[in-house]
Amino acid sequence: ETINEYGTRCLTHEKLVRARDSLIRLIKSGNLFTYLDPDLADQTLTCLPAMNNQIEGGINAQLRAMLKDHRGMSLARRIKAIFWWCYQHIENPATPAEILKIMPTDTQLEEYYLNQENLHITQRNLPGWGDAIIW
Repeated sequence: ETINEYGTRCLTHEKLVRARDSLIRLIKSGNLFTYLDPDLADQTLTCLPAMNNQIEGGINAQLRAMLKDHRGMSLARRIKAIFWWCYQHIENPATPAEILKIMPTDTQLEEYYLNQENLHITQRNLPGWGDAIIW
């Protein structure tokens, strides 16, 4: 702990203390390192994965590889390619007619992108802490 400029005590490394407390709480509740529990492994009859994030290596890596292989596509085409890949890799893929109904058009994608870009510009131009004039 340290004493700040107002004379109150505060944690020197508050984020580290919060992270430590969070890990301790998760371990005590039994939500962390469950793959090491031999009783749970006996119940499932299979090996438990050490992580529950199968998305990074399974899906996101393939999407990144697809976008890397087709680098010359416009933003709208890249978004459509991701939509198409996802629809083709679901358990019960929709028919092409249904996909065309669901898939956003190029103009819709451009509108979404412009709306997000304008929102980002607006948020970037708003003053934040330390940006205001002090009188």
